[in-house]
Amino acid sequence: MSNQNVEVITSAADRAKVALAIAAVVAGLVGFYMLAAQPTIVRIASVIAGLAAGAGIGWLSSPGQRFFAFAKDSWSETKRVTWPERKETTQVTLIVFAFVLAMAIFLWLVDKSLEWVLYDLLLGWKK
Repeated sequence: MSNQNVEVITSAADRAKVALAIAAVVAGLVGFYMLAAQPTIVRIASVIAGLAAGAGIGWLSSPGQRFFAFAKDSWSETKRVTWPERKETTQVTLIVFAFVLAMAIFLWLVDKSLEWVLYDLLLGWKK
């Protein structure tokens, strides 16, 4: 079974850009731990700088441009979703909680019944 949707980076320049983008993100994370003696804001700036550099380098590659186009399309798709109203969300949440409570009580009753049948009636292990 082959998957035709798998993307393969064929250009050497794109491979180098993707590798450099990953290295920039890793460098930002390594910088966070290497700067342990520095204030927290400097350490966080290291991570943010690594992520920004990685995103910038990734933007320049062909796979990166396809990824950002996909992310843009996904964001616009979430704006078109009809989200439920607050009342409907609350009602569904309460129904789920009621079902969970009913199942918990049912499973507790089954557990205690089986415990009583096995330990008290069949095995005679009175507590």
